Amino acid sequence: MLPHRLPGGCLLRAFEERDAAELDRVIEANRDHLAPWLPWVEGERGVESRREFIRASHRQAAADDGFVAAIVDEGAIVGTIGFHRVDRVNRVTSIGYWLAEDRQGRGTMTEAVRALTAHAFGGWRLNRVEIRVAVGNERSAAIPRRLGFLEEGVLRAAERHGDRYLDLRVFSMLARDWAT
Repeated sequence: MLPHRLPGGCLLRAFEERDAAELDRVIEANRDHLAPWLPWVEGERGVESRREFIRASHRQAAADDGFVAAIVDEGAIVGTIGFHRVDRVNRVTSIGYWLAEDRQGRGTMTEAVRALTAHAFGGWRLNRVEIRVAVGNERSAAIPRRLGFLEEGVLRAAERHGDRYLDLRVFSMLARDWAT
């Protein structure tokens, strides 16, 4: 599926090791924006950490267990989107994403989630796609809602963020309900 051009002009592409410094810069520039919602932001820092993330994404893709894509706008990395893993037995996957604060509100992430969901159902023939969003992260929750995902409920204290736990909303889409 990669590379994949989104209707609004952004590109989804595989990460390359040479992207590590740029990825670190965009994460650092958005640290305050991302940290309340994503537990890895506080723990992972530096170019070598980003390089290991990229290597892990290559291992994941090689194992056919999903992939992580860079979201590129006008040649610059502005976020990421990917599949956390693929459960082939139960035909289920989940999608995670983040976007630089100054790139929000343009429909980019909705397009990207639509593209990955279509790939999960069309390319991999999965039955279910799940998205989990921290309670209170309304911008992120708007994306699965906009695409017709069903909000199933809230997982209480489901994700650890340092010394605290966040509740997560669970959204799902089933293959039979997906209208590309």
